[in-house]
Amino acid sequence: MNVAAPPSPSVFHAPKGLQRWLPRTLFGRLMLVLAGGLLVAQLLSAAINAAERDRLLSAGFGAQPAQRIADVVALLDGLALPERRRVVSVLRVPPLVLSLPDAAAPTEGAGSAPAAEGWHARLFVGRLRAALGDDRTIVVRERAGFDLPAAMPDVDTMHPGGMHGPGGMMMGRGPYGASGVPAVPGGMAAMAALAVLRVDVQLRDGGWARFDTELPEPPQALPVRLALTLMVLLASVLALSTVAVRWTVRPLQQLTHAADALGRDLDRPQLPEEGPREVQQAARAFNTMQRRLAGFVNDRTRLLTALSHDLKTPLTRMRLRADLLDDDDLRTRFESDLKEMEAMVTQTLEFMRGLGSTEPPAPVDVAALLAALQADNAAMGRTLHIEGRAAAPWVGPASLLRRALGNLIDNAVIYGSAATVCIDDAPAMLTLHVRDRGPGIADDQLERVFEPFHRLEGSRNRATGGTGLGLGIARNIARGFGGDVVLRNRSEGGLEATMTLPRQGVAD
Repeated sequence: MNVAAPPSPSVFHAPKGLQRWLPRTLFGRLMLVLAGGLLVAQLLSAAINAAERDRLLSAGFGAQPAQRIADVVALLDGLALPERRRVVSVLRVPPLVLSLPDAAAPTEGAGSAPAAEGWHARLFVGRLRAALGDDRTIVVRERAGFDLPAAMPDVDTMHPGGMHGPGGMMMGRGPYGASGVPAVPGGMAAMAALAVLRVDVQLRDGGWARFDTELPEPPQALPVRLALTLMVLLASVLALSTVAVRWTVRPLQQLTHAADALGRDLDRPQLPEEGPREVQQAARAFNTMQRRLAGFVNDRTRLLTALSHDLKTPLTRMRLRADLLDDDDLRTRFESDLKEMEAMVTQTLEFMRGLGSTEPPAPVDVAALLAALQADNAAMGRTLHIEGRAAAPWVGPASLLRRALGNLIDNAVIYGSAATVCIDDAPAMLTLHVRDRGPGIADDQLERVFEPFHRLEGSRNRATGGTGLGLGIARNIARGFGGDVVLRNRSEGGLEATMTLPRQGVAD
């Protein structure tokens, strides 16, 4: 009977098409989530505030002009015609211009003004009827500009003290400037272009009172001041979020750098166990791992060092006994086996130690180093060519670089009869290509040859197969410098080993 596996915890994975547009760093993704959430929250808040503002403005829209017209109508109802004209002479000033026509202007027919339409006009009529408190006749039309007398002074020349309304009431400045006249640039010419409502109200004695009034503009969808406030709030929160996210991600970056440096130096300084509890736990776990690894490697190194030291005594006795042999051929084979054993012990010890070196970094003349290697190979009857030149010295331990290059050149000469070293120098990286003319390596073996004691032939004769540690040692040295060693088969034949060395020398 098949038993269904328990469901795995649900993990959100972004669609592959979306992943191309997501930031590649944790900091960028956290900032994207925070910025997106804040933007949506701000937009919703702006929509709610705008809706509430529109509701409040609509509730009081046109109430003040309507109440003022109702007050003037109540005043005119109790006055005779001469007194009404004196009131008109006082109130014939924007934003409420009063006049006494003989009859209401028609709203239909040729030359008539268009009837008022739109929600703001209908709302104003409702406010006016509520303020009047009766069902008297009201005619509302739309027109362009105030109907001002030609002799009326311009806004800029009117007395700054203002004009007095009925009963000595001062018509204040406010947004309309002196004397209640709207503060419109351009004076009367600009007032004549304003859109106003003409309201004709029938008085109790059958006469008519005409009011030209400018209604407030309908509320905008999103006021500029509200938009600026939301933008400032969004920018402030994003700035604080940037600091908070960077502060949160920094321990992870430190852990990443420490893990990268741990592969090159087990004795590096430990991480400080400080910060939030989760960061302290991660740093403490990493430091514990580092101590365990360092202890394991040190114990293994001490064991191998002791083993190497103890092997020297029997190897020395065997060499002495080999010298006593009368058979020259047998003595030669004994000495060859002893040399191979010593080489295996020495290189194995170097490999297990991680190729650490106490030699301080120093400027290395790469051209001089290669020239010395070329001379050594020439003395052994080997062919080594050098192409290119380093523009500047490389900073690092010279002995380790010599050992790594020597291993790569030995591998190229042994299997390819000759070696060529090509120098490719750049400001940030020094690249050395070691090429041979051999048969190359199968593609599935290009990485396996770096494994300890892995060789492509079964013989353990050093003259044909070596110990299988040379390439691994060269890669470990290069990686200790922050670079690498990779192999590839050349299209024209032969193998190419590429060693990259960062220009800053040994990686921190």
